[in-house]
Amino acid sequence: MRLALLHTSPAHIPVFDALRDEHHPALVLRHHVDESLLARARAEGPEAVAPAVREALERAVAEGVDAVLCTCSSIGGVAEAQGEGLAVPVVRVDRPMAAEAVAAGDRVVVLGTVASTLEPTAALVAEEAGGRPVAVRTVLVEGAWELFEAGDAEGYARAVADAVDAVTDADAIVLAQASMTPAQGLARTPVPVFSSPRPGLAAAAELCT
Repeated sequence: MRLALLHTSPAHIPVFDALRDEHHPALVLRHHVDESLLARARAEGPEAVAPAVREALERAVAEGVDAVLCTCSSIGGVAEAQGEGLAVPVVRVDRPMAAEAVAAGDRVVVLGTVASTLEPTAALVAEEAGGRPVAVRTVLVEGAWELFEAGDAEGYARAVADAVDAVTDADAIVLAQASMTPAQGLARTPVPVFSSPRPGLAAAAELCT
């Protein structure tokens, strides 16, 4: 079983390697990192990187994998669309997470540290509701991304956790980016908090079988 992962930050590599080691030891991961995809998506919008995403997917598939997992929520929808017609399935990491969130209730708060990920994730949550009316609210965690870019992983996780704990009137809280996952263990809210790496990798691994 061979899975290619398309990342927009090298910080995701150890996260998914650890999940593979714990839950999917037979799965071979092949990591592809292109930080320029997120930079352009933030500046010009996700659709602006569609051709580049298609090229990245084609390169990954050419290595002989069974599926491709896009771990960046900002370009996940673009990756799904650009993956049509390829020899193997392309999965966006946040779709299983969104399904879990809407199963928890009708009031979903989407937290993100990059503005470009909020709208795509909110739309995905609504899509996974399958026509059931859900109230989706988005919150940008101001200043957190600068901590991430500076390499302050602990400060970044704490900032996200504080934002999680500040959420009220919600049945589910969605962490829109894989990089936000460590905040799950720091937050004290009684509201269920959902992140994408674990369910996303599980879904991709299932496709590889």
